[in-house]
Amino acid sequence: MELSQLLNPKQLEAATYLDGHLRIIAGAGSGKTRVVTYRIAYLIEEVGVNPHNILAITFTNKAANEMKTRVENILGTSLGTTICTIHSLCVRVLRQHSTAIGYPHNFIIMDEEDQKSLIKKLYKEKEIDQKSISIKSMINYISSYKVNFVSPAKAVQLAGNMPGEKHKAEIYAMYEKYKEDHNMMDFDDLLVNTLKIFQDNPDIVSRWSRRYQFVHVDEFQDVGSIEYNLIHYFAQDSIVCVVGDPDQTIYSFRGSDVNYIMNFDKDYQNVKTVILDQNYRSTKTILDISNNLIKKNKNRLEKDLFSELEEGDKVIHYAAVSEDAESKYICDTIQKITQSGVSESHIAVLYRANYLSRSIEQEMIRRQIPYKIFGGLKFFNRKEVKDALSYIRLVVMGDDLSFERVVNTPSRGIGAKTLEKITLTASRHGISNYEAVCFFLDETGIGGKAKKGLKELVEVIEKARVSDKSLADIYEDLLKDTGYLKLMKDGQEDNRIENLMELKNSIDTYVNTHPETPDFESYLQDIALYTSQDEEKTGDYVSLMSIHMAKGLEFDYVFVSGLSEGIFPSERTMSEGGDEGLEEERRLAYVAFTRAKKRLYLTDSQGFSFVSQSPKVTSRFVDEIGRNHVEHVGRPSKFKTRNYVHESYTDLIGDNGVNDWKVGDLVNHDIFGKGVVVKVNGPLVDVAFEVPHGIKTLMGNHHALKRLSN
Repeated sequence: MELSQLLNPKQLEAATYLDGHLRIIAGAGSGKTRVVTYRIAYLIEEVGVNPHNILAITFTNKAANEMKTRVENILGTSLGTTICTIHSLCVRVLRQHSTAIGYPHNFIIMDEEDQKSLIKKLYKEKEIDQKSISIKSMINYISSYKVNFVSPAKAVQLAGNMPGEKHKAEIYAMYEKYKEDHNMMDFDDLLVNTLKIFQDNPDIVSRWSRRYQFVHVDEFQDVGSIEYNLIHYFAQDSIVCVVGDPDQTIYSFRGSDVNYIMNFDKDYQNVKTVILDQNYRSTKTILDISNNLIKKNKNRLEKDLFSELEEGDKVIHYAAVSEDAESKYICDTIQKITQSGVSESHIAVLYRANYLSRSIEQEMIRRQIPYKIFGGLKFFNRKEVKDALSYIRLVVMGDDLSFERVVNTPSRGIGAKTLEKITLTASRHGISNYEAVCFFLDETGIGGKAKKGLKELVEVIEKARVSDKSLADIYEDLLKDTGYLKLMKDGQEDNRIENLMELKNSIDTYVNTHPETPDFESYLQDIALYTSQDEEKTGDYVSLMSIHMAKGLEFDYVFVSGLSEGIFPSERTMSEGGDEGLEEERRLAYVAFTRAKKRLYLTDSQGFSFVSQSPKVTSRFVDEIGRNHVEHVGRPSKFKTRNYVHESYTDLIGDNGVNDWKVGDLVNHDIFGKGVVVKVNGPLVDVAFEVPHGIKTLMGNHHALKRLSN
């Protein structure tokens, strides 16, 4: 393996440096995955490191599979290197050591749909209307408190006398108790509970950290405090190589903190930094305007991407008279591109928020332009797929959420009163609802059609449990024996039947690719860790997606739409985050622009914005990319934008004179009303307001925020 012929000098340096910790600052399109895969291959083939002593942590399952495949192709053989997401790695730890926190090894992993089902159930118990506290906001509330180590008891304390916050805190407490009683963990628990185990058990930390001599972390700019601490535990006895780009940190709303990659050389001793600044993706024109933009950020590591590709066509900025005219221009241009022989699969339309796709989608439908929106309902979240998976989980786990989901689908005459009797019996005996039906059905007082239906359900589930057929065949038998497939056929639900058959294909593929763990429990775990970033994005259609969804992807022709001040950059992000919020918005624009390989189109429109409650003006980002490589067409806004380029956002907000906020401080906000401070993070404060506002992250010195006396 002659690496000097396969990698450029900086890539080669990064792939072969072993004298200490390594920080690779990898610009967009600079071949970071190539470098990491060759580095792993180099460690195994040239240095002689045991593959089992190498760990690589990726952001998504798709990225992990791609990296694994590339390394195996280089070496010509499969290997035992651990290449996975941080969640997958934590599951491995928890399967071995969960008893340290009072959980059995076969705990159930909840996905978002399971969370929604549980919260709906709890809302029903507490008689809470979803219109007053949405399911999504409740999930976000629980997640935010959990990752910030705010216990349900502390949440009740912070809620004070605010009824809405008290309801949330009560649901949070009930949610956590239900999970513990039913041996379930959500995605946040996988990280938080692993961290708890490591903090309290040095021997377990030692066991895991001794496994790995070399630890690699991809997309390091996207880690938050919990991930960072977990990585530190895993890598205690290792050489650590982190890879990322501070200019592409766009997930702060998930807890990502750009400062972890910025300060890596301060947190770890003996760190070498290699900057990959040669871009192999985009034309010089696209890189020049992207560099011009991102240089306006202050909190970054200096780098200037360059390309040896052609100069390329000018970037087009189109200013439309209306949103409809903007959509018509985008579709006109797409049709011209495809008429020249380009496939729709090479074209993407990106936007700051999903609602911005509506007008574009309608125009594409009218013109019959094939398209696909990403970020919609994922395959594993579709109703029929969730139903089928619940039947499988009932076979494997016998858990209450699965039982309640499918016990009356198809109808078995099981009403609310019947379920109540089952739940009461289960509670009396300290067992699951399914076990109550299996062993104490006569005791429940249920009779008639419901009793017959429940007995038949138990027979089907128990038959599946002892079957020696293949997993795919057991699955199909379940669909037939439960009557679920007939239900779909009777309803002529052809699309749903196709999805059910695709799920069978998924099970079969899993068995073939995981011969070491060919069981339903492992399969359910695998798909529970599935994320929207793992979706396959292939086919002859134009891709429509948010910029967050587009990260890591590339297209020959990219349209970035909705570039109006207050929309992109987002007024909300700037008002809550100040200069840091503006810099994140600029990084988001940088990510969007660098998705383009051949041609980049930027569009905005006139009209009134209900987001900013003002007439729309072109985004400051269009000014910040410079003039040399941009062609402006259309009709510029008749309203003038202010000189945003050199103006700090903090200059615009005033100053309330408060710089010593503490958790528990009572506040009043000009728009959100009264609230309580629940977290202080430097210049930012998290404040819990009354329904419907909930928790808001705000600048502590903003003129709209005032401290009340406690």
